[in-house]
Amino acid sequence: MSVTPVVLCGGGGTRLWPRSRRSCPKPFQPLLGPRTLFQRTLDRLADPARFGQPIIVAGSVHAELVADQLDRPATLMIEPAARSTAPAIALAAHAVDATTVLLVCPSDHHIADDAAFADAVAQAERLAQEGWLVSLGIAPTAPETGYGYIRRGAPLAHGFVIDSFVEKPDLARATAFLADGAHFWNGGIFAFMAGRFLEELQAFRPHMAGAVAESMAAAARGASVIRPAAAPFSTISGESIDYAVMENTTRAAVVPVAMGWSDIGSWSALQDARPSDADGNSVCGAPAELVDCRNVMVDSDGPRVAVVGLEDAIIVVDGNDVLVTSRAHAQQVGALAAQARS
Repeated sequence: MSVTPVVLCGGGGTRLWPRSRRSCPKPFQPLLGPRTLFQRTLDRLADPARFGQPIIVAGSVHAELVADQLDRPATLMIEPAARSTAPAIALAAHAVDATTVLLVCPSDHHIADDAAFADAVAQAERLAQEGWLVSLGIAPTAPETGYGYIRRGAPLAHGFVIDSFVEKPDLARATAFLADGAHFWNGGIFAFMAGRFLEELQAFRPHMAGAVAESMAAAARGASVIRPAAAPFSTISGESIDYAVMENTTRAAVVPVAMGWSDIGSWSALQDARPSDADGNSVCGAPAELVDCRNVMVDSDGPRVAVVGLEDAIIVVDGNDVLVTSRAHAQQVGALAAQARS
């Protein structure tokens, strides 16, 4: 049995401003080489012996970007409205047979070790075939306070029962989680049979389940594009798969994996994912000169940048926009971008 990938696209284009914008957010940017994060995600899911034709779920505002960057057969599911991940996944679940194993992947994450990813997916597929709803639990590498965590419970043949989901912790708790070996980052990658997911959604969010079913029943279907009906879908309150299903079901499992994962959620996270020199400096795009600098990243689409005597700094040039921030303040770029939306 092959796995059908469900690739979730979207984003407001704020956290990596000014390179990422609402008109072309992070998934569609070539941030780690010539291929965009969206294309790199599809590359990871390209083995025909393991994966079926992917379903790409995106809003109409990003449909053209998806079409432009697709270089292999796929089904494009155009969301009538942005309602978070649970309804988006439910749309895809209605497009396949109930016994099809879905692998839900964000389109904008970085995975350095594709072999480890493939091994974890194989374990998750086995659990999904047994009726489990599976999350890939990312082995933490730092006491990260910006992620939710999964606590493992009793062992299974191919993973663990999920004992609990933990909201973003403070630094003390995150440090304890890193030390105990029983907690994993919740990276937003899931596997389950389509029918099992819809059953659980019906049990815990019946209105959402019914509205999605109605929307898909009246969908306009083309050769490779599905447009669910807007009216029933618009009645749904947006909710993530974590809150709607995973934190409620009694059949949640986790497969731990160390695969060099990052959600590229800030410029500092992107800096960590990029290669650097012996001083921790990284230059992308136009040439730059860095003198007596440590842990400095320069990303310029044209102007040459010269930096002297800085540490832990990020400089980004995109057209007429220039961003200068410390690594410590990179998470605040999103709020800045909201003032300069374009």
